[in-house]
This record gives sequence, C-alpha cells and structure tokens, in this order.
Amino acid sequence: MGLLDGVLGNVLGGLLGGQSPQGAQSPLMQVALQMLQQNGGLQGVLGKFEQAGFGQQAQSWVGTGQNQPIDAGALSQIFGNGQIGQIAQQLGLSHDQTAGQLAQMLPQVIDKLTPQGQVPDNHSDLVNQALALLQKGKSAQA
Repeated sequence: MGLLDGVLGNVLGGLLGGQSPQGAQSPLMQVALQMLQQNGGLQGVLGKFEQAGFGQQAQSWVGTGQNQPIDAGALSQIFGNGQIGQIAQQLGLSHDQTAGQLAQMLPQVIDKLTPQGQVPDNHSDLVNQALALLQKGKSAQA
C-alpha cells in the first residue's frame, strides 16, 4: 500500500501545485476525478476522446511528452451538455466557465495519473483513492 500512497501523493501534490488537498482547486479536481470515475475510469474516458476524434490529444496526456490542449467545446461534445451542466450547477459556475476549467484540469489529471506514459493497471483504484483523499481533506476542513 505504501507505493500506492506515494503515487497518490505525487498525483495530488502535482495537481494541486504542492498544496494540501484542501487547496483552492480541490472542488474542480474532485469533479475531474468523478468524471473519470463515472465514465469508465481512465480507459473509458480515453475511449470517449478517441471515438470523438480527439484521440491524439488524449494520448499526449498519457504519454511523457507535452500535453496537447483541448477546448471547452470539445469537452461539451464528448461528455454532453447535460453532464457539464450538472457539474456547473454543483460548482456554482456557468456552463462555459466549467467546460473551460475542466478543459484545463482534465489533461493535467490524466497526465499525473499516467506518470510512466501508460495507463497503470490499478488506474481505477488510483482514481477512487484520490477522490477519497480529497473528500477526507474536505471533511477535515469542515
């Protein structure tokens, strides 16, 4: 379990810019991780990007090179306006703000969850445990 904890620490630390899970971006981070969880994990989300014609961008996030950007409109196309709208409501943001912020966050999340340039075998566990850590940090703050 120590190795998994170390990977999760690196993932969350990298995503939060060295901040603790109570960091300012954690609500958006939590939403990005939930999107992964609800859409079949890393493999499911990468498949959605591939099917929608954005496979090259998604593979750049997994690979060890520079991450290619994705625009907010592409995220709305891939995940649907309904899912983005629900997230926007949850975060108290507009649809466009939410899609834009997720377009910036999701590539980072996928990049950090795939540090070796490939989807790890335990990717579902990583997503679930990262979410649990964020939620624990949130409840500790309350």
